[in-house]
Amino acid sequence: MKIPSAALLFTTSLMPALAQDLPSPVTDQSYVAVDLLEAQLGQLLFYDPILSGNRDVACVTCHHPKLGTSDGVSLSLGDGGIGMGPSRHVDPNNVPEERIPRNATGLFNLGAKEFTTLFHDGRLEADSNQPNGIRTPMGSDMLDGFVSVLSAQTMFPVLSRDEMAGSHRENDIARNVRQGIITGKGGAWDLLARRVADIPEYADGFVALFPHINTPDDIAFTDISNAIAAFVSYEWRSDTAPFDAVLRGTDTLDAQAQTGLDLFYGKGACATCHSGPFLTDHAFHAMAAPQIGPGKSATFEDHTRDDGRFRVTGREQDRYAFRTPSLRNVALTGPYGHAGAHRDLAQFVADHSDPAQSLAHYDRTQAIVPDFESDDFKVLDDPEQVAAIAAAVTSPPASLSADDVAAIVAFLHSLTDPISITGRLGSPVSVPSGLAVPTVDTVD
Repeated sequence: MKIPSAALLFTTSLMPALAQDLPSPVTDQSYVAVDLLEAQLGQLLFYDPILSGNRDVACVTCHHPKLGTSDGVSLSLGDGGIGMGPSRHVDPNNVPEERIPRNATGLFNLGAKEFTTLFHDGRLEADSNQPNGIRTPMGSDMLDGFVSVLSAQTMFPVLSRDEMAGSHRENDIARNVRQGIITGKGGAWDLLARRVADIPEYADGFVALFPHINTPDDIAFTDISNAIAAFVSYEWRSDTAPFDAVLRGTDTLDAQAQTGLDLFYGKGACATCHSGPFLTDHAFHAMAAPQIGPGKSATFEDHTRDDGRFRVTGREQDRYAFRTPSLRNVALTGPYGHAGAHRDLAQFVADHSDPAQSLAHYDRTQAIVPDFESDDFKVLDDPEQVAAIAAAVTSPPASLSADDVAAIVAFLHSLTDPISITGRLGSPVSVPSGLAVPTVDTVD
Protein backbone atom coordinates (compact mmCIF):
# COMPACT_ATOMS: atom_id res chain seq x y z
CA MET A 1 0.00 0.00 0.00
CA LYS A 2 1.51 3.32 -1.07
CA ILE A 3 2.15 5.92 1.61
CA PRO A 4 0.50 9.25 0.68
CA SER A 5 2.98 11.95 -0.20
CA ALA A 6 3.43 14.94 2.05
CA ALA A 7 1.85 17.14 -0.61
CA LEU A 8 -1.38 15.15 -0.42
CA LEU A 9 -1.58 15.03 3.34
CA PHE A 10 -2.16 18.69 4.07
CA THR A 11 -5.15 20.09 2.24
CA THR A 12 -8.08 20.27 4.63
CA SER A 13 -8.50 21.95 7.98
CA LEU A 14 -8.94 20.11 11.25
CA MET A 15 -12.47 20.23 12.61
CA PRO A 16 -12.43 22.47 15.72
CA ALA A 17 -14.88 20.21 17.57
CA LEU A 18 -12.54 17.26 17.10
CA ALA A 19 -9.36 19.09 18.03
CA GLN A 20 -10.27 19.03 21.70
CA ASP A 21 -10.33 15.22 21.60
CA LEU A 22 -6.83 14.85 20.19
CA PRO A 23 -3.85 14.19 22.47
CA SER A 24 -1.32 16.84 23.30
CA PRO A 25 1.71 16.91 21.01
CA VAL A 26 4.88 15.05 21.87
CA THR A 27 7.71 17.17 23.30
CA ASP A 28 11.31 16.59 24.31
CA GLN A 29 10.07 16.15 27.86
CA SER A 30 8.19 13.05 26.73
CA TYR A 31 11.47 11.17 26.36
CA VAL A 32 14.32 10.08 28.60
CA ALA A 33 17.61 11.90 28.01
CA VAL A 34 20.14 9.95 25.92
CA ASP A 35 23.94 10.18 25.90
CA LEU A 36 24.94 10.12 22.21
CA LEU A 37 28.20 8.29 22.89
CA GLU A 38 26.32 5.60 24.79
CA ALA A 39 23.82 5.31 21.94
CA GLN A 40 26.70 4.88 19.47
CA LEU A 41 28.13 2.07 21.58
CA GLY A 42 24.68 0.50 21.81
CA GLN A 43 24.29 0.71 18.04
CA LEU A 44 27.28 -1.58 17.53
CA LEU A 45 26.00 -4.06 20.11
CA PHE A 46 22.50 -4.06 18.59
CA TYR A 47 23.91 -5.10 15.21
CA ASP A 48 26.53 -7.51 16.56
CA PRO A 49 25.76 -11.28 16.61
CA ILE A 50 28.26 -11.63 19.48
CA LEU A 51 25.32 -11.59 21.91
CA SER A 52 23.80 -14.82 20.56
CA GLY A 53 24.83 -18.26 21.74
CA ASN A 54 26.06 -19.37 18.33
CA ARG A 55 27.24 -15.89 17.28
CA ASP A 56 24.89 -15.78 14.31
CA VAL A 57 21.82 -13.83 15.48
CA ALA A 58 21.77 -10.15 16.48
CA CYS A 59 19.02 -7.93 17.86
CA VAL A 60 18.67 -6.51 14.36
CA THR A 61 17.90 -9.94 12.93
CA CYS A 62 14.31 -9.58 14.12
CA HIS A 63 14.24 -5.78 14.39
CA HIS A 64 15.61 -4.28 11.19
CA PRO A 65 14.91 -0.64 10.26
CA LYS A 66 14.21 -1.58 6.63
CA LEU A 67 11.43 -3.84 7.92
CA GLY A 68 9.83 -1.28 10.23
CA THR A 69 12.09 -2.35 13.14
CA SER A 70 10.45 -5.76 12.93
CA ASP A 71 11.14 -8.56 10.42
CA GLY A 72 8.20 -8.66 8.04
CA VAL A 73 6.94 -12.13 9.01
CA SER A 74 4.19 -13.35 11.30
CA LEU A 75 6.44 -15.44 13.54
CA SER A 76 10.21 -15.25 13.33
CA LEU A 77 12.88 -17.86 12.93
CA GLY A 78 15.66 -16.91 15.33
CA ASP A 79 18.50 -19.33 16.03
CA GLY A 80 18.63 -21.86 13.20
CA GLY A 81 17.49 -19.42 10.54
CA ILE A 82 19.40 -18.11 7.53
CA GLY A 83 18.78 -14.77 5.83
CA MET A 84 16.54 -11.89 6.84
CA GLY A 85 12.89 -10.96 6.77
CA PRO A 86 10.44 -12.91 4.59
CA SER A 87 13.41 -14.58 2.89
CA ARG A 88 14.69 -16.06 6.14
CA HIS A 89 14.62 -19.85 6.06
CA VAL A 90 15.62 -22.89 8.08
CA ASP A 91 19.27 -23.88 8.25
CA PRO A 92 19.17 -27.61 7.36
CA ASN A 93 22.23 -28.15 9.53
CA ASN A 94 20.66 -26.46 12.57
CA VAL A 95 16.89 -26.87 12.39
CA PRO A 96 15.06 -24.75 15.02
CA GLU A 97 12.87 -26.54 17.53
CA GLU A 98 9.98 -24.17 16.79
CA ARG A 99 9.08 -20.73 15.53
CA ILE A 100 9.33 -17.81 17.95
CA PRO A 101 5.79 -17.84 19.38
CA ARG A 102 4.95 -14.14 19.13
CA ASN A 103 5.32 -11.47 16.48
CA ALA A 104 8.43 -9.27 16.69
CA THR A 105 7.20 -5.87 17.84
CA GLY A 106 8.31 -2.52 16.48
CA LEU A 107 10.77 -0.45 18.50
CA PHE A 108 9.50 3.06 17.90
CA ASN A 109 9.34 5.48 20.85
CA LEU A 110 10.38 2.94 23.46
CA GLY A 111 12.54 5.69 24.94
CA ALA A 112 9.43 7.69 25.81
CA LYS A 113 8.85 7.92 29.55
CA GLU A 114 5.36 6.46 29.41
CA PHE A 115 6.56 3.12 28.00
CA THR A 116 6.94 1.26 31.28
CA THR A 117 5.36 -2.05 30.22
CA LEU A 118 6.89 -4.24 27.52
CA PHE A 119 6.23 -7.51 25.67
CA HIS A 120 2.83 -8.57 24.35
CA ASP A 121 1.78 -9.88 27.76
CA GLY A 122 3.42 -7.11 29.83
CA ARG A 123 5.57 -9.56 31.76
CA LEU A 124 8.20 -6.85 32.10
CA GLU A 125 7.05 -3.64 33.75
CA ALA A 126 8.05 -0.93 36.15
CA ASP A 127 6.99 -1.77 39.69
CA SER A 128 8.03 0.37 42.65
CA ASN A 129 7.29 -2.54 44.98
CA GLN A 130 10.18 -4.55 43.53
CA PRO A 131 13.67 -4.08 45.01
CA ASN A 132 15.10 -3.00 41.65
CA GLY A 133 11.93 -1.20 40.52
CA ILE A 134 11.16 -3.69 37.74
CA ARG A 135 8.93 -6.74 37.82
CA THR A 136 10.18 -9.52 35.56
CA PRO A 137 9.78 -13.30 35.19
CA MET A 138 13.14 -13.57 37.01
CA GLY A 139 11.56 -12.31 40.23
CA SER A 140 14.05 -11.70 43.03
CA ASP A 141 16.86 -13.21 40.93
CA MET A 142 16.80 -10.26 38.55
CA LEU A 143 19.96 -8.17 38.56
CA ASP A 144 20.24 -4.57 39.68
CA GLY A 145 21.78 -1.95 37.43
CA PHE A 146 19.15 -1.34 34.76
CA VAL A 147 18.43 2.28 33.92
CA SER A 148 14.98 1.45 32.53
CA VAL A 149 12.46 -1.24 31.67
CA LEU A 150 13.70 -0.97 28.08
CA SER A 151 17.19 -1.88 29.26
CA ALA A 152 15.88 -4.88 31.18
CA GLN A 153 14.03 -6.06 28.08
CA THR A 154 17.36 -6.67 26.34
CA MET A 155 18.26 -9.29 28.92
CA PHE A 156 15.67 -11.84 27.80
CA PRO A 157 16.02 -12.56 24.06
CA VAL A 158 19.62 -13.65 24.69
CA LEU A 159 18.28 -16.33 27.06
CA SER A 160 15.67 -17.69 24.67
CA ARG A 161 16.56 -20.95 22.97
CA ASP A 162 14.56 -20.06 19.86
CA GLU A 163 15.51 -16.39 19.68
CA MET A 164 19.24 -16.03 20.37
CA ALA A 165 20.64 -18.62 22.78
CA GLY A 166 20.31 -21.74 20.64
CA SER A 167 20.36 -25.33 21.84
CA HIS A 168 22.14 -26.48 24.98
CA ARG A 169 23.97 -28.96 22.76
CA GLU A 170 25.62 -26.14 20.83
CA ASN A 171 27.15 -23.53 23.16
CA ASP A 172 27.94 -22.59 26.75
CA ILE A 173 25.33 -19.82 26.93
CA ALA A 174 22.49 -22.18 26.09
CA ARG A 175 23.83 -24.85 28.44
CA ASN A 176 23.77 -22.40 31.33
CA VAL A 177 20.25 -21.32 30.42
CA ARG A 178 19.14 -24.94 30.34
CA GLN A 179 20.57 -25.45 33.84
CA GLY A 180 19.09 -22.21 35.16
CA ILE A 181 22.52 -20.62 35.67
CA ILE A 182 21.66 -17.09 34.58
CA THR A 183 23.01 -14.59 37.11
CA GLY A 184 26.26 -14.39 39.03
CA LYS A 185 29.83 -15.06 37.98
CA GLY A 186 29.92 -17.64 35.22
CA GLY A 187 26.18 -17.34 34.56
CA ALA A 188 24.76 -16.90 31.06
CA TRP A 189 24.67 -13.11 31.28
CA ASP A 190 28.20 -12.97 32.68
CA LEU A 191 29.52 -15.20 29.88
CA LEU A 192 28.05 -12.83 27.31
CA ALA A 193 29.56 -9.85 29.11
CA ARG A 194 32.96 -11.53 29.05
CA ARG A 195 32.64 -12.06 25.31
CA VAL A 196 32.10 -8.34 24.85
CA ALA A 197 34.80 -7.36 27.37
CA ASP A 198 37.35 -9.47 25.48
CA ILE A 199 36.94 -7.30 22.38
CA PRO A 200 39.28 -4.26 22.74
CA GLU A 201 37.03 -1.77 20.95
CA TYR A 202 34.10 -2.58 23.21
CA ALA A 203 36.26 -2.69 26.34
CA ASP A 204 37.75 0.71 25.57
CA GLY A 205 34.32 2.14 24.83
CA PHE A 206 32.82 1.03 28.13
CA VAL A 207 35.82 2.12 30.20
CA ALA A 208 35.76 5.56 28.58
CA LEU A 209 32.01 6.00 28.95
CA PHE A 210 31.05 4.71 32.40
CA PRO A 211 32.69 5.99 35.61
CA HIS A 212 32.00 2.71 37.44
CA ILE A 213 33.95 0.70 34.84
CA ASN A 214 37.70 0.90 35.36
CA THR A 215 38.79 -2.27 33.58
CA PRO A 216 37.13 -4.68 31.11
CA ASP A 217 36.51 -7.04 34.03
CA ASP A 218 34.04 -4.51 35.44
CA ILE A 219 31.73 -4.73 32.41
CA ALA A 220 28.42 -6.38 33.31
CA PHE A 221 25.59 -7.36 31.02
CA THR A 222 23.51 -4.61 32.59
CA ASP A 223 25.99 -2.13 31.09
CA ILE A 224 25.54 -3.76 27.69
CA SER A 225 21.75 -3.66 27.98
CA ASN A 226 21.82 -0.01 29.11
CA ALA A 227 23.83 0.92 26.03
CA ILE A 228 21.47 -0.94 23.71
CA ALA A 229 18.51 0.80 25.36
CA ALA A 230 20.16 4.17 24.78
CA PHE A 231 20.55 3.32 21.10
CA VAL A 232 16.95 2.17 20.67
CA SER A 233 15.71 5.29 22.48
CA TYR A 234 17.76 7.60 20.28
CA GLU A 235 17.49 5.81 16.95
CA TRP A 236 13.75 5.25 16.70
CA ARG A 237 12.21 8.24 18.40
CA SER A 238 9.18 9.07 16.26
CA ASP A 239 7.52 12.44 16.61
CA THR A 240 7.85 14.05 13.17
CA ALA A 241 5.05 12.34 11.27
CA PRO A 242 2.28 14.30 9.53
CA PHE A 243 0.04 13.47 12.50
CA ASP A 244 2.50 15.27 14.76
CA ALA A 245 2.14 18.36 12.58
CA VAL A 246 -1.61 18.14 13.11
CA LEU A 247 -1.16 17.91 16.87
CA ARG A 248 1.15 20.92 16.81
CA GLY A 249 -1.28 22.90 14.65
CA THR A 250 1.22 23.45 11.86
CA ASP A 251 -0.48 21.37 9.12
CA THR A 252 -3.61 19.46 8.22
CA LEU A 253 -4.52 16.19 6.56
CA ASP A 254 -6.01 15.49 3.14
CA ALA A 255 -9.73 14.73 2.92
CA GLN A 256 -9.53 10.93 3.17
CA ALA A 257 -7.01 10.92 6.02
CA GLN A 258 -9.06 13.56 7.84
CA THR A 259 -12.15 11.39 7.47
CA GLY A 260 -10.13 8.52 8.86
CA LEU A 261 -9.04 10.63 11.82
CA ASP A 262 -12.69 11.53 12.49
CA LEU A 263 -13.62 7.85 12.41
CA PHE A 264 -10.64 6.86 14.56
CA TYR A 265 -11.64 9.30 17.29
CA GLY A 266 -15.36 8.94 16.57
CA LYS A 267 -17.63 6.06 15.65
CA GLY A 268 -14.76 3.66 15.01
CA ALA A 269 -13.88 3.98 18.72
CA CYS A 270 -10.25 3.14 17.90
CA ALA A 271 -9.02 5.76 20.37
CA THR A 272 -10.74 3.95 23.22
CA CYS A 273 -7.59 1.80 23.41
CA HIS A 274 -5.24 3.59 21.01
CA SER A 275 -5.19 6.80 23.02
CA GLY A 276 -2.58 9.40 23.91
CA PRO A 277 0.23 10.82 21.76
CA PHE A 278 1.64 7.37 20.99
CA LEU A 279 -1.81 5.88 20.33
CA THR A 280 -1.77 3.29 23.08
CA ASP A 281 -3.31 3.07 26.52
CA HIS A 282 -0.58 0.56 27.53
CA ALA A 283 -3.37 -1.68 28.83
CA PHE A 284 -4.46 -5.21 27.92
CA HIS A 285 -7.51 -6.16 25.90
CA ALA A 286 -8.92 -9.37 24.47
CA MET A 287 -9.55 -8.61 20.80
CA ALA A 288 -9.64 -12.13 19.30
CA ALA A 289 -6.54 -11.74 17.19
CA PRO A 290 -6.08 -15.11 15.43
CA GLN A 291 -3.72 -17.51 17.18
CA ILE A 292 -1.21 -19.17 14.88
CA GLY A 293 2.09 -20.90 15.53
CA PRO A 294 3.34 -22.78 18.60
CA GLY A 295 1.58 -20.62 21.18
CA LYS A 296 3.13 -19.60 24.48
CA SER A 297 3.71 -22.37 26.97
CA ALA A 298 6.12 -23.52 29.63
CA THR A 299 8.41 -26.49 29.05
CA PHE A 300 6.10 -28.83 30.97
CA GLU A 301 2.95 -27.68 29.11
CA ASP A 302 1.64 -29.31 25.97
CA HIS A 303 -0.61 -26.86 24.10
CA THR A 304 -0.39 -24.33 21.29
CA ARG A 305 -2.65 -21.57 22.60
CA ASP A 306 -1.47 -18.21 23.88
CA ASP A 307 -3.25 -17.07 27.04
CA GLY A 308 -1.73 -13.60 26.86
CA ARG A 309 -1.83 -11.47 30.00
CA PHE A 310 -3.28 -14.41 31.96
CA ARG A 311 0.19 -15.98 31.96
CA VAL A 312 1.41 -13.01 34.00
CA THR A 313 -1.48 -12.32 36.35
CA GLY A 314 -3.29 -15.66 36.63
CA ARG A 315 -6.59 -13.76 36.50
CA GLU A 316 -9.23 -15.38 34.32
CA GLN A 317 -10.40 -11.99 33.04
CA ASP A 318 -6.95 -11.51 31.52
CA ARG A 319 -7.04 -14.67 29.40
CA TYR A 320 -6.42 -13.88 25.70
CA ALA A 321 -5.73 -10.21 26.50
CA PHE A 322 -2.67 -8.55 24.98
CA ARG A 323 -1.02 -5.16 25.34
CA THR A 324 -2.32 -2.38 23.11
CA PRO A 325 0.49 -1.63 20.64
CA SER A 326 1.49 1.88 19.73
CA LEU A 327 0.40 2.73 16.19
CA ARG A 328 3.37 4.92 15.32
CA ASN A 329 4.65 3.83 11.86
CA VAL A 330 2.01 1.11 11.89
CA ALA A 331 1.85 1.06 8.09
CA LEU A 332 5.38 -0.36 8.13
CA THR A 333 5.29 -2.74 11.08
CA GLY A 334 3.11 -5.57 9.77
CA PRO A 335 2.16 -8.35 10.05
CA TYR A 336 -0.27 -7.40 12.80
CA GLY A 337 -1.54 -9.01 15.99
CA HIS A 338 0.32 -10.79 18.78
CA ALA A 339 0.96 -13.70 16.41
CA GLY A 340 1.26 -11.58 13.27
CA ALA A 341 -1.75 -13.25 11.67
CA HIS A 342 -2.61 -10.34 9.34
CA ARG A 343 -0.26 -9.12 6.61
CA ASP A 344 -2.63 -6.47 5.27
CA LEU A 345 -3.38 -3.41 7.38
CA ALA A 346 -6.78 -2.77 5.82
CA GLN A 347 -7.87 -6.34 6.41
CA PHE A 348 -6.68 -6.14 10.00
CA VAL A 349 -8.65 -2.93 10.58
CA ALA A 350 -11.76 -4.50 9.04
CA ASP A 351 -11.44 -7.67 11.13
CA HIS A 352 -10.55 -5.69 14.25
CA SER A 353 -13.80 -3.72 14.00
CA ASP A 354 -15.73 -6.89 14.83
CA PRO A 355 -13.05 -9.27 16.10
CA ALA A 356 -15.22 -12.01 17.59
CA GLN A 357 -17.21 -12.40 14.39
CA SER A 358 -14.18 -12.06 12.11
CA LEU A 359 -12.20 -14.77 13.88
CA ALA A 360 -14.51 -17.46 12.54
CA HIS A 361 -13.84 -16.29 8.97
CA TYR A 362 -10.11 -15.59 9.24
CA ASP A 363 -8.27 -15.82 5.91
CA ARG A 364 -5.20 -17.95 6.60
CA THR A 365 -3.39 -16.59 3.57
CA GLN A 366 -2.96 -13.40 5.62
CA ALA A 367 -0.19 -15.11 7.59
CA ILE A 368 3.45 -14.80 6.47
CA VAL A 369 5.24 -17.84 7.85
CA PRO A 370 8.60 -19.07 6.51
CA ASP A 371 8.54 -22.75 5.55
CA PHE A 372 8.85 -24.87 8.65
CA GLU A 373 7.42 -28.25 9.60
CA SER A 374 4.82 -27.26 12.16
CA ASP A 375 1.07 -27.26 12.76
CA ASP A 376 0.62 -23.49 12.66
CA PHE A 377 -3.19 -23.52 12.64
CA LYS A 378 -3.87 -26.09 15.34
CA VAL A 379 -5.75 -23.64 17.56
CA LEU A 380 -7.82 -22.30 14.67
CA ASP A 381 -8.76 -25.88 13.74
CA ASP A 382 -10.27 -26.39 17.20
CA PRO A 383 -13.83 -24.92 17.37
CA GLU A 384 -13.82 -24.89 21.17
CA GLN A 385 -10.62 -22.84 21.36
CA VAL A 386 -11.84 -20.44 18.67
CA ALA A 387 -15.08 -19.98 20.60
CA ALA A 388 -13.19 -19.32 23.83
CA ILE A 389 -10.99 -16.67 22.20
CA ALA A 390 -14.03 -14.98 20.65
CA ALA A 391 -15.98 -15.10 23.92
CA ALA A 392 -13.23 -13.19 25.74
CA VAL A 393 -13.94 -10.05 23.69
CA THR A 394 -15.85 -7.43 25.65
CA SER A 395 -15.60 -4.45 23.31
CA PRO A 396 -18.69 -3.79 21.19
CA PRO A 397 -18.22 -4.13 17.42
CA ALA A 398 -17.90 -1.04 15.27
CA SER A 399 -19.89 -0.77 12.05
CA LEU A 400 -17.38 0.21 9.37
CA SER A 401 -17.93 0.25 5.62
CA ALA A 402 -15.18 -0.49 3.11
CA ASP A 403 -14.82 3.28 2.60
CA ASP A 404 -14.53 3.78 6.35
CA VAL A 405 -11.74 1.19 6.54
CA ALA A 406 -9.90 2.83 3.64
CA ALA A 407 -10.17 6.23 5.36
CA ILE A 408 -8.86 4.87 8.67
CA VAL A 409 -5.93 3.28 6.84
CA ALA A 410 -5.22 6.63 5.16
CA PHE A 411 -5.13 8.22 8.60
CA LEU A 412 -2.83 5.49 9.89
CA HIS A 413 -0.41 6.30 7.07
CA SER A 414 -0.21 9.83 8.50
CA LEU A 415 1.56 8.24 11.49
CA THR A 416 4.52 7.31 9.28
CA ASP A 417 7.59 9.32 10.29
CA PRO A 418 10.34 9.47 7.63
CA ILE A 419 13.05 10.45 10.12
CA SER A 420 12.42 7.53 12.45
CA ILE A 421 12.21 5.09 9.54
CA THR A 422 15.72 5.94 8.39
CA GLY A 423 17.07 6.13 11.92
CA ARG A 424 19.49 8.71 13.22
CA LEU A 425 22.68 6.62 13.36
CA GLY A 426 21.80 4.07 10.71
CA SER A 427 23.28 0.61 10.21
CA PRO A 428 27.02 0.08 10.76
CA VAL A 429 29.01 -1.53 7.98
CA SER A 430 30.96 -3.62 10.48
CA VAL A 431 31.00 -4.40 14.21
CA PRO A 432 33.93 -4.82 16.64
CA SER A 433 33.55 -8.60 16.88
CA GLY A 434 34.30 -8.94 13.19
CA LEU A 435 31.16 -11.04 12.74
CA ALA A 436 28.91 -10.39 9.74
CA VAL A 437 26.31 -7.66 10.27
CA PRO A 438 22.86 -9.09 9.42
CA THR A 439 21.25 -7.22 6.53
CA VAL A 440 18.00 -7.60 4.63
CA ASP A 441 20.07 -8.45 1.56
CA THR A 442 21.38 -11.62 3.23
CA VAL A 443 19.25 -14.45 1.81
CA ASP A 444 21.78 -17.21 1.21
